[in-house]
Amino acid sequence: MFEKKSDKLLPWPRFAKRLAASLAVTLGIVSLALVAGTAGYHVIAGLPWVDALLNAAMILTGMGPVDPMKDSASKLFATFYALFSGVVFLSAVGIVLAPVFHRIIHAFHIDEDT
Repeated sequence: MFEKKSDKLLPWPRFAKRLAASLAVTLGIVSLALVAGTAGYHVIAGLPWVDALLNAAMILTGMGPVDPMKDSASKLFATFYALFSGVVFLSAVGIVLAPVFHRIIHAFHIDEDT
């Protein structure tokens, strides 16, 4: 996916496309996680759609829950969704920053003779 150590540094327009692709993948992953959380809070916890979306968004961004969970099933869902959201958040950051870090590291490894 990325250029090799012996390749030249990627031109800015192609790097911008690579970064946009990373952002698009991240947006897709976060959107799917938000839809799953919203559906779970609606079906399992019995929250209205807007409240379910709010709770899912708050958990996914690391802010914390808004509505208290009243039964064991909803508490278990909230627990697993919070753990899942942490993984999604860390993965999303890694996907977005991978092209940036690769470009920085690659710039250090370019031979000055080429």
